[in-house]
Amino acid sequence: MTIEILQTAPLLASCEQALAERYTVHKLHEIGDREAWLAENGARIRAHAGSGVQAGLMDRLPNLEIIASFGVGYDNIDIAAAKARHIRVTNTPDVLNDAVAELAIGLMIALARRIPQGHQFVRAGQWPGGNFGLFSELTGKTVGILGLGRIGKEIAVRAQAMKMRVVYHGRSAQPAMPYVYYDDLEDMARDSDWLVLIAPGGKGTDGIVSRKVLEALGPEGRLVNVARGTLVDEPAMVELLQTGGLGGAALDVFEKEPDVPQALFALDTVVLSPHQGSATHQTRDAMGALLVANLERHFAGAPLISAVV
Repeated sequence: MTIEILQTAPLLASCEQALAERYTVHKLHEIGDREAWLAENGARIRAHAGSGVQAGLMDRLPNLEIIASFGVGYDNIDIAAAKARHIRVTNTPDVLNDAVAELAIGLMIALARRIPQGHQFVRAGQWPGGNFGLFSELTGKTVGILGLGRIGKEIAVRAQAMKMRVVYHGRSAQPAMPYVYYDDLEDMARDSDWLVLIAPGGKGTDGIVSRKVLEALGPEGRLVNVARGTLVDEPAMVELLQTGGLGGAALDVFEKEPDVPQALFALDTVVLSPHQGSATHQTRDAMGALLVANLERHFAGAPLISAVV
């Protein structure tokens, strides 16, 4: 008997193909009357492939066994509701570490050296009128990393290759790591030239980078966010960037994506990126393969590869 699974948003083509080869896939996002479809067919669904699953959808899928999320973050899944219903949840960690770390360093270099602005300067034919200017570099600077997890460690290694000093803040110190630990984020920001955010999203980290933290980072400090927009007090960040209270920001994520604060568009001290941390062919293919592998393990009764719950 074919296992029936549900998608509620598009997935990578290679992932969708692999799912279709193994299961009967229902794409709720392509169905007109979704509520009627769920009422009639929800009981047949045993798995969800993707993310963004809240308790209301779980209630309509009474035989749901597993949510295989596409992505390392799972703050858009109601984990407590899944636990209460004995629904397994998996994610796709590790396979995207390098891609996100590369982008973080790329954003740092782009901001320090004004690479996007330099590109436009040349294309606009302004170079014959004078040199572009002198800016900054990463060598010798201190980078404070908020969240020294899998990706944070990869960023740290790459930052050291750029001859930077690495410090970090997290829930607890990691004695095996050769970096200075700060138990207070504001203190770390004050002592850092760069603050890189790579902590998980969710209620525990909402607004953790407060106005006080941003003010501690200061007019010479630069913020890099490749985590979640919700980590930052976004209005305070925008105001401080406008007034010079914060030296610059390189942002791959925003509080209400894809909406970006309009005020950022006018600032020359900002580099903006459309949430593309893991957006490479090899990484997204690997993420899709891991999602499928977790489903296969579950229905074979084998241990899950990357279980969240």
